Amino acid sequence: MPPEASLTRAESLIATIPDFPEPGILFRDITPLLADAAAMRAVIDAMIAPFSGTFDVVAGVEARGFVLAGAVAVAAGVGTVPIRKAGKLPRPAASVSYDLEYGQATIEMADDLPAGSRVLLVDDVLATGGTLLAGRQLLGTLGYATAGVAVLMELAELNGRAVCGDDVHAVFQV
Repeated sequence: MPPEASLTRAESLIATIPDFPEPGILFRDITPLLADAAAMRAVIDAMIAPFSGTFDVVAGVEARGFVLAGAVAVAAGVGTVPIRKAGKLPRPAASVSYDLEYGQATIEMADDLPAGSRVLLVDDVLATGGTLLAGRQLLGTLGYATAGVAVLMELAELNGRAVCGDDVHAVFQV
């Protein structure tokens, strides 16, 4: 199957759940995509493609970003580190608070990488951009360079690129 057909099929596996976690929110459920090996491989390859050789490690944003970051790291032959919600790490080195489309959150990261490490920041969705901007800030605070940002999907109507940067690579736009 050509890569474009594989990605089309992968995108068709993403389910839209209305009014979750709050009324008015359309939640994109990637579980069916994650359960399909061929679809998962297609999206991981697409996430890595623009950044080949430009990063030393992958950072995944909690929670679905962990799954994608781990797969990206294995495919690229590098390690992965988590960016967690506040209070989930035994020894956070830095934290950043930010606004979500339906509330506020804080993320934390431990200082486990060599200074100057080039980090590919990975998450599942670019919505309003707050989470990815906070991730970039967190990496910078710890002395790491953001080599790029890759997401599975971008909710273009929420204009998150205006907040977190135009250099985000999204496999899908919905």
